[in-house]
Parts: sequence; C-alpha cells; structure tokens
Amino acid sequence: MKNFVQPGHSIDVPAPAGGAVSGMPVIIGSLIGISSVTAAATVPISIQRTGVYTLPKTSALAIAIGDKLYWDATNSVVNKTASGNTLIGTAVSVAANPSPTVDVLLGPTTV
Repeated sequence: MKNFVQPGHSIDVPAPAGGAVSGMPVIIGSLIGISSVTAAATVPISIQRTGVYTLPKTSALAIAIGDKLYWDATNSVVNKTASGNTLIGTAVSVAANPSPTVDVLLGPTTV
C-alpha cells in the first residue's frame, strides 16, 4: 500500500509546552499517549498510543473495571470526572478508595 506511513502504536512528536515526563500522559490537542522519555518542550519524544499503563489516580476515589477515565492535568492524576479533563481510556483493574494507582487501557471508549 503506497500511502501507509506507520502502525501508530508509537509515534514521534515534539514534547508539548511544559515538557514530558517518562511514563506519564502527553496530550497534544486530541492526540493522547504515554511518554517514553522525560524531555523539555519541543524536544522530539516518542509516545505510546496503545497498551495498558499503571497511572496515578485521585487517591480518595473508587474505580471499577470498565470505568471511563479522564486525565486531570492540574493534579496529574486520572479520575472519573469528565468536566475540565481529557478522556484517556478505560480502567482494566479495580482501584479502591484510597489507593494511589489504577491500570488504564489507552484509547477511546464506547461505554
């Protein structure tokens, strides 16, 4: 196929304003991924677009498998609050209240 560019599981982008931290979400418009490296803004980085990642969550929040999860950029955690946050994926593990992390399957959800 002449127009194929790449599989898209991992893509290279410039780090956004504020930079990127290895293992944490990177959001550039509607493009979402997990940074492979820590880098300053504009430095080329690779972000992972697929897979399951353990991410920090709002500690005082119970999460069930299948819950939609949103990235709260202000507090650098996932939660279940859509307003003011960015949908990043779906919970694939149970996370009790309190607990520090949850496993998140990246990508759109139809729930």
